[in-house]
Amino acid sequence: QSCRRPAGPRAGPEPSSGGLPEGVEYIPTRKKGKNPMKPVGVACLYARTRLGCLFYQWQVKKARERYPQGHSTPQPCRFPGVKILPIPVLSNNYSYLVIDTGSGRAAVVDPSDPLAVHAAIEEEGVMLEAIFCTHKHWDHSGGNTALRQQHGSCKVYGSALDAIPELTNPLADREKVSVGCLTFEALATPGHTVGHMVYVLDGGPFGGPPCLFSGDLLFLAGCGRLFEGSPETMLASLDVAMGLGEDTLLWPGHEYALECLTFASLLELDNPALEQKLQWATQQRQEKRSTCPSTLGEEQTYNPFLRTHRPELQAVLGLRQGWGEHPDAFRARVLKEVRRRKDLYKAT
Repeated sequence: QSCRRPAGPRAGPEPSSGGLPEGVEYIPTRKKGKNPMKPVGVACLYARTRLGCLFYQWQVKKARERYPQGHSTPQPCRFPGVKILPIPVLSNNYSYLVIDTGSGRAAVVDPSDPLAVHAAIEEEGVMLEAIFCTHKHWDHSGGNTALRQQHGSCKVYGSALDAIPELTNPLADREKVSVGCLTFEALATPGHTVGHMVYVLDGGPFGGPPCLFSGDLLFLAGCGRLFEGSPETMLASLDVAMGLGEDTLLWPGHEYALECLTFASLLELDNPALEQKLQWATQQRQEKRSTCPSTLGEEQTYNPFLRTHRPELQAVLGLRQGWGEHPDAFRARVLKEVRRRKDLYKAT
């Protein structure tokens, strides 16, 4: 992998929401620098700089040695004409190979480790036509260059607002892309980064549900850190995702389920859906099995970042809606407090 800065707009701050070395937790500084968007602390290792590139390469090397078969056992999802193959990469990331089984054409979402992604492509015997990048961070875009070299006709899609390496086809909000008989819709979801996008596969023509590839917007029981956006921005982006429908399958960018569910259980001590999901996730992770996917309907029952409207969560946080305060402004305050507590939380 080259450590040269990719062409295009100058990269902004690059902290990632996860994938830090084992035992390392990013805690935002309380000091405000001259530039509030400047990367601070360990998170700056995800910047699109030479240092960030070297750290990413170290991550890849370490993960390949520690998890030669991947950090989790993936569970492919199939419905007529479509196969979704989660590819566990780095220490907790997921890339996704999405295949039109009728034509053998495929797209990959967030190819962190090009070796693992290429191996999956070879094993499935498909032709890679598209790379969908949710955002610029190394742990989501680090494999773009190598895959483009191996698959010359492959196009790279993403937001022009993020410095995505090898970007060939910038996308606008709500723009659609076809790969074989598959149709993906890009949705602008800023907050984690200014140009963060998610991708929705239309499962309707195949008799399946919509599939949301959420990157670092939304995880099982969690959401991404607010590195380049406000709570208001992130709330609006989460609302966009939740507008897709309860049956939508959620395919997140990281295996954070156990940590996020454990944190959520500290906020809602009497939530049967949360308790049941935590027990299930604990068993899954003990067996090194993936927890993907969940559904957006499920997420609304236990994900605190999607429950900012719930009085029981507001009460636990000690927050009350101000006189004349707009409901969405209040929800943003609730989200901000949940995010603050999660940033300071350290799983044991």
